[in-house]
Amino acid sequence: MKILSNEQLVAAYRDAEKQGNDQDWISLLKKEIRNRGLKPFRKS
Repeated sequence: MKILSNEQLVAAYRDAEKQGNDQDWISLLKKEIRNRGLKPFRKS
């Protein structure tokens, strides 16, 4: 995986979530976000 800054990682996650077409990519991004200790997840 390409090295991303925290901001780029969150933006990529949110874009992927909006499109919703590749669940594997979304889960990979979500896992990396959790590993870095970030909390960008929206409450549904």
